[in-house]
Amino acid sequence: MTYIVNDKCIKCKFTDCVEVCPVDCFYEGENMLVIHPDECIDCGVCEPECPVEAIKPDTEPGLEKWLEVNRVYAEKWPNITAKKDALPEAEEFRDVEGKYEKYFTDKPGTGD
Repeated sequence: MTYIVNDKCIKCKFTDCVEVCPVDCFYEGENMLVIHPDECIDCGVCEPECPVEAIKPDTEPGLEKWLEVNRVYAEKWPNITAKKDALPEAEEFRDVEGKYEKYFTDKPGTGD
């Protein structure tokens, strides 16, 4: 098992989760984070830290797509280990549905 980040993170990018991760397995895109599934130790400390509930265990049904998204972009984006401010539009996009199709970008973030 591993944890994944889903589309609820897109356009929000709260980083409370990266601060508590004991193995620094978060990677930063321009408008979301991902977890490297091979680095995650399945401790689960990040899950309750996410204010938009974007972090889920990959054992939940229907998350295969997100496991692949996390795997692919964790290999491309820079590592992030310290908390940053959320995106300016985070509160506005907090409850928006279908964010992957509308707003996902494969551009990297800045990392640490």
